Amino acid sequence: MHNQVVIEKPPADQLSVVFGALADPTRRAILERLVAGEATVGELGAPFRMSQPAVSKHLKVLEAAGLVSRRRRGTANLSRLEPEALREADDWLERYRQAWEERFERLDEVLDELQRPPR
Repeated sequence: MHNQVVIEKPPADQLSVVFGALADPTRRAILERLVAGEATVGELGAPFRMSQPAVSKHLKVLEAAGLVSRRRRGTANLSRLEPEALREADDWLERYRQAWEERFERLDEVLDELQRPPR
């Protein structure tokens, strides 16, 4: 009898998938381009020195993160931005943004106190 150990990687939470997709500068540039509207793989790949299959791989990562959707129009595959997928990431970041703003406000108060002339 032969035992085989299978180690399963736990599924990543959606927030981790989104941040993983955003970690790559090429994917961020693709998203920036899609803000202007739908585009083909060729149009998205034009600014980069990479093949269409490489651009398609980036699009698959963005699609898995829910940041991009794709549809066919005739013979063309069009990609479109799905900004709603950024909401969870933005909500997560907002909690930290608020905490840091409060800390900076407190730091400003302390600095103001330190700069006052002694009485």
